[in-house]
Amino acid sequence: MAALRMATGSDNWFSALALGVTLLKCLLIPTYHSTDFEVHRNWLAITHSLPVSQWYYEATSEWTLDYPPFFAWFEYVLSHVAKYLDREMLNVHNLNYSSSRTLLFQRFSVIFTDALFVYAVHECCKCIEWKRASKELTEKPKFILSVLLLWNFGLLIVDHIHFQYNGFLFGLMLLSIARLFQKRHLEGAFLFAVLLHFKHIYLYVAPAYGIYLLRSYCFTANKPDGSIRWSSFSFVRVISLGLIVILVSALSLGPFLALNQLPQVFSRLFPFKRGLCHAYWAPNFWALYNALDKMLSITGLHLKLLDPNKIPKASMTSGLVQQFQHTVLPSVTPLATLICTLIAILPSIFCLWFKPQGPRGFLRCLILCALSSFMFGWHVHEKAILLAILPMSLLSVGKAGDASIFLILTTTGHYSLFPLLFTAPELPIKILLMLLFTIYSMTALKTLFRKEKPLLNRMEKFYLLGLGPLEICCEFIFPFSSWKMKYPFVPLLLTSVYCAVGITYAWFKLYVSVLTDLPVFKTKKP
Repeated sequence: MAALRMATGSDNWFSALALGVTLLKCLLIPTYHSTDFEVHRNWLAITHSLPVSQWYYEATSEWTLDYPPFFAWFEYVLSHVAKYLDREMLNVHNLNYSSSRTLLFQRFSVIFTDALFVYAVHECCKCIEWKRASKELTEKPKFILSVLLLWNFGLLIVDHIHFQYNGFLFGLMLLSIARLFQKRHLEGAFLFAVLLHFKHIYLYVAPAYGIYLLRSYCFTANKPDGSIRWSSFSFVRVISLGLIVILVSALSLGPFLALNQLPQVFSRLFPFKRGLCHAYWAPNFWALYNALDKMLSITGLHLKLLDPNKIPKASMTSGLVQQFQHTVLPSVTPLATLICTLIAILPSIFCLWFKPQGPRGFLRCLILCALSSFMFGWHVHEKAILLAILPMSLLSVGKAGDASIFLILTTTGHYSLFPLLFTAPELPIKILLMLLFTIYSMTALKTLFRKEKPLLNRMEKFYLLGLGPLEICCEFIFPFSSWKMKYPFVPLLLTSVYCAVGITYAWFKLYVSVLTDLPVFKTKKP
């Protein structure tokens, strides 16, 4: 508390928060890291050792380069720093290579690039408007938002334990959102275009950007009732946006177009042969669908309605495999998931167009696009839930209703990441960090909206409290039961299905809020 008062007195509280979380990241350096550590080491080796023409063909390792070209160039730049520390990490044939210098370099490269995320959070805090002033620093929305973003539990464990480079990528996204709030539309569009060529998962939210920029930037005036004044359409602004997209895409894809390698690049970026679900089921609609199929299979076998010889063995034993074959329900194709996703995001897009809510309306649409893609997408990674959680933090400090949705989504989404850290030493770390973040989120937002009705009703509280018994069952009871050998997938199944219920509820609740909110009519002048 004394340190916090000192930081407050000198107006350096944000720096103190950023420094504190950086020190925590340094403490997490020795922890477990996943195969993604080897993935990125291999990409360092590929981009450093091979010519550009071979980057998307190299297949010595199973961890082939499958990110867009800007990320490949990012790895290329990192490799030229890495060569001064340990050249062996840059050998394509040194599969699963690891050394203390390699570990330190890769860990610190994530921490260093997080500087962009810190800057983006600072810019987002400038966009927060709060009518009721508070004397206490810890009750100010900007302080709460800074903690929710900088100390986000999911981002900490995914990047700094599991190992990935999501921090600076989310920094680009948050910075682009901040620029749109600041009406610096071209900067926002440029940052998002660059982001897409770093990691294509951000295509999930591209419809929100496209519609918002067309509605709020390319049309320069509204009628008094809030509808578009069609005569205000600006071809110059459309051309400006188009040039940004074309130039960024040309810079990224141009070399591979010249090499006639675009089909190969796209085949790496969109590997539809990987199957409906990732290594374990992300907590989305398809997790519920798969679980229902398993229940129907078991029931069918018990009632002798199904032939055991015709049921795929993996469906009933190993459980969570990438190529999941449904037994009773129809198998799902990539086209079916695309159609479901488009249907799910359409209402939010229509609201963004016909019920203008300004930048906050854009942010809500962005979150719904992210959640809808997470719910119904093909081969969704469990970590993709962060694409909705982080921007939802911005909404959580604005309205009590959004804070309620944030608490449900964040608590459930963060717990769904627990299976990523499956080693014993990390068990107390993930439990402690999540408890600290969750308790802070609930108490801080409860204090912020203390004059409003309770943020969570009885049913929501009961559901969230249920995560405790679920963790005890999965981590402390099931491993010692006789079911472990026969049904090893059960803990993952329970986690995915239980969390899928909460995330689906948060998605539905946010949709109801968006559809029932009254539009804000403002007459724009050219």
